[in-house]
Amino acid sequence: MSSTGTILRTAAQLLNYYGLHTGDHFAAHTGQLDLNAAIFRAVTGKTPNAFLTDDDQALLLITTNEPAMDAIRMLSAVLPTEPPITNGLDDHIEHLSWWPSHAPNPDRGWPAPTVSEVLGALHRAAQTADTLTDLPQARAAA
Repeated sequence: MSSTGTILRTAAQLLNYYGLHTGDHFAAHTGQLDLNAAIFRAVTGKTPNAFLTDDDQALLLITTNEPAMDAIRMLSAVLPTEPPITNGLDDHIEHLSWWPSHAPNPDRGWPAPTVSEVLGALHRAAQTADTLTDLPQARAAA
């Protein structure tokens, strides 16, 4: 099992327990977490106060945590939508904030996912991470 896979499975357990937050900021005062906050908490065991009130500080905390960003990128890669582009780069954090809260998109033909679908995506991303890290070593040419 990969560490990224473990992080994603832990995030799924956190969301199942605390609930999925789809409102303003990264977390709610009631304990609900958005996908990014759940992944960060899975890595650190903490939900900083900035996640409740200060998006800029929360973004800094998330982007400077490499294991969290690896898990965020992995989950973003398995989603049925493409990440938005911000400053010329894929914005995986925005992708995870947008995907579960997005109202049905008639232009693309899909509704917002259910909580079960979000949890399923976390488990698929965890399985993908495990599969990628369980590949055998390349053989040297004889």
